Amino acid sequence: MAKPSTRQELIDYCKRQLGAPVLQINIADEQVDDLVDTAIQFYHEHHYDGLERMYLKHQITSLDVTRFTTQNEVTQTIDPDATGWEHRKNFLEIPDHVMGISKVFGISSNFVRNSLFGMSNQYFLMDMFSFSNGFKMGNFDLTNFYMVKQYFETLDMVINTGGFVEYRFTKRQDRLYVDIDVNRLKEGNWILIDCWGAVDPDTYTQVYNDTFIKRYTTALIKRQWGANLIKYNNVQLPGGITLNGRQIWEDGNNEVQQLESEMLTKYSLPPMDMIG
Repeated sequence: MAKPSTRQELIDYCKRQLGAPVLQINIADEQVDDLVDTAIQFYHEHHYDGLERMYLKHQITSLDVTRFTTQNEVTQTIDPDATGWEHRKNFLEIPDHVMGISKVFGISSNFVRNSLFGMSNQYFLMDMFSFSNGFKMGNFDLTNFYMVKQYFETLDMVINTGGFVEYRFTKRQDRLYVDIDVNRLKEGNWILIDCWGAVDPDTYTQVYNDTFIKRYTTALIKRQWGANLIKYNNVQLPGGITLNGRQIWEDGNNEVQQLESEMLTKYSLPPMDMIG
């Protein structure tokens, strides 16, 4: 099909682009499966359409509390200067499809904004209904209110009341390390993460029809085809045909490098500036 919607249809499409069934594509099914996985992984890690921003919540369980409060892991260095290093088990298990985490919320209550009696709401009410402004919305000083709100957010971040949480996350571990006092982690409370998750191609089948996925998978299969035939370089076949596996590999490798460069310049989200 010109618009593949399954894994097998994508494989068949790529082989047709390389000449099948007119030509025999000398590559094993296991190799093709590996290359499709490689293409989808590269797509998820670099393409802006391969990720979806989402909010995930998790209710703290007794196992989470126990893991945070149990004895730390100890790593012993090698003699002769053997020393012990402790490492806290302050992590929560994260689903495998989560590629990155932007923010963590909900470890504890927040005195700035969590309730009607929080600083933010109280300032809004006092400024809006103060005697100097009266009840007319036209007299409401939005600029001053915005600046004070920014000050509240900065204050909340500096003293770390729960709205901003220090955390560490590495995709290869699928663990969210939360650097807080263990007494602030209570069973039954909810934690919310602002994160980016990989788009599942089996659920959202349009991924298989993505232009980059089709071109990149075809180039990977072409390069592997050439690698399989490279030891038969310049072999004379019946009918005077010469088999040139190295040329197929070079063409495929050039296409792969070109597409990877194109991905980084056209389809990847730019890195965010860091201030401070």
